[in-house]
Amino acid sequence: MVNHAATEEAVVKETITVQNNTKKEKTNWITGGFYAMGEVGCQLSWYMINTYLTIFYTDIVGLSASAISLIFLVARVWDAINDPMMGAICDKTKTRFGKFRPYIMFSPIFLAIFNILTFTVFPLQGVMKVLVCMICYIGAGMAYTALCIPYQGLVNFIARDSQVRMDYASCRGIGSGAISMVLSAIAMPLILFFGHSENPTATGYFMTTVVFSLALIPCCLLCAWRCKEIAVPVEENVKPTPIKEALPYVFKNKNIMITVFSTFSGAMGCMARMSMLTYYVIYVIGNPMMIAPIFTTMTICQLIGNTTLPWGTKTFTKKGYMLITTFTQVAALVLLFLVPVNNMAFIIGVSAIIGLTMANGNIAPGMMCDSIEYGDWKYGVREVGLTFSLVSFSVKLATAVTGVVTVSLLAAIGYVPNAEQTEAVKVGINALVNLFPAAVIALSGISVLFYDLTPKKMEKIYADLDARKNK
Repeated sequence: MVNHAATEEAVVKETITVQNNTKKEKTNWITGGFYAMGEVGCQLSWYMINTYLTIFYTDIVGLSASAISLIFLVARVWDAINDPMMGAICDKTKTRFGKFRPYIMFSPIFLAIFNILTFTVFPLQGVMKVLVCMICYIGAGMAYTALCIPYQGLVNFIARDSQVRMDYASCRGIGSGAISMVLSAIAMPLILFFGHSENPTATGYFMTTVVFSLALIPCCLLCAWRCKEIAVPVEENVKPTPIKEALPYVFKNKNIMITVFSTFSGAMGCMARMSMLTYYVIYVIGNPMMIAPIFTTMTICQLIGNTTLPWGTKTFTKKGYMLITTFTQVAALVLLFLVPVNNMAFIIGVSAIIGLTMANGNIAPGMMCDSIEYGDWKYGVREVGLTFSLVSFSVKLATAVTGVVTVSLLAAIGYVPNAEQTEAVKVGINALVNLFPAAVIALSGISVLFYDLTPKKMEKIYADLDARKNK
């Protein structure tokens, strides 16, 4: 019988020895490709919730804006407890498969089940309908946490070099862009196909979710199979810091908090736009068949943008490339709001620019990896799972805040489901899709201005950490 623990320990020791001998770590693009499969699985799960849940709740389930806001609020309150708890559990986990891989192996089945339940229309009314929708949505969020936090934290253990980790994060982005391109092209056609209608139906949403949910399971298993945790630092062999002691140090780490806020505000801007984009195409442009071309253009360009991340972050640094792409996106959104919607070539062109710049969300994991090393260097605390739980929570908080704000603003501007909208409502929808995201994304860029982990500083941090280990 093979002693898996001894084998993995030998690999870890060999990896650490290579690093301490200052041999340059190289990116294994095959590993990067399998790491990207985990993101494909995550996107297969969250795409429907992120893109269609709001309109599913309003137009199919028939929930009011206040009911939707309540569901999102309760879910995020629970996430504030659940996400750090999951991160701490990951940090304390020790198995022959590693800290994070077991969760990537076993959580997808539960995520698939709750995704399907979330897009199920139950024969209920009143409070019971709201309650069941809330339970299903919270269950999907918990299952997503059990997959997403370990998946995000895994990059810290499959590589140690800052640029190699960024390369793997870029692979994750490429996986995200590729599957988003596919999903944006096929999601609405599948919804219409399964619903046997020219307009989205409950059956269409349900069956499409079933297909995507079943597909996410093998993707996650492939990621867990290939991506071995071989870069475990020496400190991981000691007793982890209790969460009540580690959390204050995580909050004191300004670069972690900048990355979390940037992730939150950037995600909020992108999600607000994506969740409202369907309304924009249907009611402002006035042609539901343009949903697929616009979404597909954006996701193709996002995929292309992700392929530029290794070059861009190496040439301009992570911070520099994040700033360039962020403020380019803001300018494109403002321009799209100002120009009339009767020029489809222009709309597609600007959507392409927005798609290219949306890839910058995958710079944040690389920034977070550096921030964790900084926390170890400055405070002696490197709770990877706990730290990435803040990222997971920030994204889900962004989803909730976006849902509450956009649904409330839709009601405020006078939107009436499944009806011809007035010109004032159309202008309001245009602002929700373009101006509101531009303002929030600009806040994300402003926060990054204060991020101070340069490549030169990271070299010193790694050298000091290695010196500490060798004492």
